[in-house]
Amino acid sequence: MPRFNPTEIAYLMVGCQQLVLAIGWVIGARLMPATRVAALHWAACALLTGLGLALFVVAAQRHDELLRMAGNVAVTLSLVSLQRGVWHFHGAPLRWGWHGVVLVLAFGVSWFGMEAVHRPWRMGVLSALMAGLCLSIAWDMMALAGGARQRRFGMAVAAPLALGGLVFAWRSGRALLTPPGVVTELSADTPVNFAAAFVYVAITLTFQLSLLALVFSRLVAELRRSSRRDALTGVMNRRALDDALDDEEHRARRLQAPFAVLMVDADHFKSINDRFGHAAGDRALQHLSTLMMAQMRDIDRLGRYGGEEFLVLLPGTGLAQAQVAAERLRERVEAVPMVWQGEPLRLTVSVGVAAWQGPDDGLAALLARADEALYAAKRAGRNRCEMAFG
Repeated sequence: MPRFNPTEIAYLMVGCQQLVLAIGWVIGARLMPATRVAALHWAACALLTGLGLALFVVAAQRHDELLRMAGNVAVTLSLVSLQRGVWHFHGAPLRWGWHGVVLVLAFGVSWFGMEAVHRPWRMGVLSALMAGLCLSIAWDMMALAGGARQRRFGMAVAAPLALGGLVFAWRSGRALLTPPGVVTELSADTPVNFAAAFVYVAITLTFQLSLLALVFSRLVAELRRSSRRDALTGVMNRRALDDALDDEEHRARRLQAPFAVLMVDADHFKSINDRFGHAAGDRALQHLSTLMMAQMRDIDRLGRYGGEEFLVLLPGTGLAQAQVAAERLRERVEAVPMVWQGEPLRLTVSVGVAAWQGPDDGLAALLARADEALYAAKRAGRNRCEMAFG
């Protein structure tokens, strides 16, 4: 029965912690499809870290340099998996060359440095590689984060990694510049090493919790976004449109800036559902939303107002300009038929145009005028635009 000293027990505890975290990331990969690939890489990182630490402990017990070499390669692989997970999470390009060089160097140094006389420079080079990986990952976490919330979480994840990188760099410098006694000192059962093991527990746990918080912040943002989007067309839903209209009215009142709305309705939509089925109707709505989005400015907003009816919000636009935009949109829809089951299907829209009339005007009145103009276009024969002047 092997007897482990306190330092070895501490590192085995870290290994067990990493095993639990690996299981957690695997479960997370099943529950969070959007971040599945990244989560699996982070599960591999935790598993390889735990394996590497266990190998170091067994190697110290048996004085087996081959196991120590395997531990070094496992820990290097864990950092590679961590960084690749970060790249997958942020959608960054995968840099195969960088990791290829690191892994070849780690394996080569571990293999050719197994003799006791070479242990200081082996420790120095491997520590330098790990320092480079840690600092590189910390930089990626800050550079790739988008949005204030993700940047905050990115910095929280980067901080323990940067600290680990500096520790590895210090260890590398000591091993290369003052090799006598460094190897024995760093592998001995001393109070310093025992305390370092528990500091490592705290750092890795903090890092993993920060990484988990980053994932959840992404999920919350996605949920918030999906709650404001129409599931079929991908444009804004009624709730998001109401918020956008409220914001634009407040801006217009504050700056006395004009804005207009277009109420757009698909002509003869019921006949499409009756003749071709609801799948064709769904495809028609998607086709219309795509064409309309292509005709809009970056500041314009398009949403599904209900059924086959859409609303376009045009900031900074008066009635005459809105009429021009409506005609351009109507003509585009008429010119580009939808293809259904290999056959072109012509679609048209009717559009009601209304503009905000100043501080005495309200959203309810504005939308009522646009709606009345829309039905005037329907009564006049459809496939046309009508303006609301009153």
